[in-house]
Amino acid sequence: MAVTLKQIAEIAGVSRGTVDRALHNRGRVSPEVAARIRQIAQEQGYEPNEVGRALARSRKQTRVGVILQSMETPTMKIVAEGARAAAKTLQNQSMEVLFRTVESVNAAQEIAYLDELLAAGVQGLAIAPVDDARVCRKLDEIAGQGIPVVTFNADLPQSKRICFVGQDNDRAGRTAAGLMAMMVPKNGKVAQITGHLTNDAHRTRCASFQEEMQKIAPDVEILPVQPCFDRDSYALELTQHLLGICQDLAGIYVAANGQHGVCEALRAAGLDGKLRVIAYDITPQNIEDLKQGAISILIDQKARDQGYRPLMILRDCLITHTPPKETFCYTGITLKTRYNL
Repeated sequence: MAVTLKQIAEIAGVSRGTVDRALHNRGRVSPEVAARIRQIAQEQGYEPNEVGRALARSRKQTRVGVILQSMETPTMKIVAEGARAAAKTLQNQSMEVLFRTVESVNAAQEIAYLDELLAAGVQGLAIAPVDDARVCRKLDEIAGQGIPVVTFNADLPQSKRICFVGQDNDRAGRTAAGLMAMMVPKNGKVAQITGHLTNDAHRTRCASFQEEMQKIAPDVEILPVQPCFDRDSYALELTQHLLGICQDLAGIYVAANGQHGVCEALRAAGLDGKLRVIAYDITPQNIEDLKQGAISILIDQKARDQGYRPLMILRDCLITHTPPKETFCYTGITLKTRYNL
């Protein structure tokens, strides 16, 4: 734990105010006492709270905006929980967070909200973006005004955003391929179901999955990607159709939401636990389906962190003028089975 000014004062045998004046060169402290205080601070590993000092110097409240897409999905609800927790923390640091939420994936709505937040005077933006040229141009325009933009959950790497917070979706797709290749027989078929083809994360997970499967399991046939638009009802119908036309279907890779719809279709056909299903995200329903054996493996992307961390990055950029250390702030790839929940 970091040492405090009070602790330094106790060690030096002086008041907290004397320590504060000595460390911040505010005078009225003898050179000998100041030198001793600075020596104690260095020995104790004291680090000044730059965020607190910067906020104390500023009387103006900082305002940032957050745009979340696909808010009807369980995963984005968890992302939103993280963002709202961060906003609550930042209230005590003179930062106001304005939220805008989008159902499904809607580029026009995101652009409208970006204009709305700019009109409200936001000085930073965090957004889960639609992969659309219009959104990219708008973010570039905003960045050109000196407003830092952080993408999260989904990315627009071609934009001028300062960083991305989320899963390494290329590695996640390849991880899923390695697992699927170990579980399905040669000459079997594997289906791919994703959420939206206009979501960078959803699309990347499928592209890397297919590429890796072709390398390590060339005898397994990978069926074309089918979008379910993050809806369980669509995923159920897609799975029922696949079961009807593919008698040798061995596995299903669910790259986004729609997991429960897949599980329901397999249960209705008496195939839950017999086909291998790899899906994403630790949500209450996914955990239940994992426990029951309908899902073989879940890949967790730490959704709550994806909502929390972007606002902390914006705080550092705006208050202490500290840029993110990395352009890609990955949140990890964690595997869960029914045995390690």
